[in-house]
Amino acid sequence: MLHLFHQPQTQKDAHYTVLLDDLERTKKELDHVYATFSNVTEPDLIDAYIYQLNSVQLRYRFLLNSVKEYQ
Repeated sequence: MLHLFHQPQTQKDAHYTVLLDDLERTKKELDHVYATFSNVTEPDLIDAYIYQLNSVQLRYRFLLNSVKEYQ
């Protein structure tokens, strides 16, 4: 079978490393948003942090699934 889009191993390793770095950075952001969210009392800020939590959770889930595909 001809692999027209086959990436060399070094490019795969570099991509995997970038995914792991993004995953770690997103995990730290998620922890920060959870910590900040637990300290807000203003209704508008609560809404804003709920949206931010949803966004970061979706990004984290995407990155986690991408890393799992490499393993």
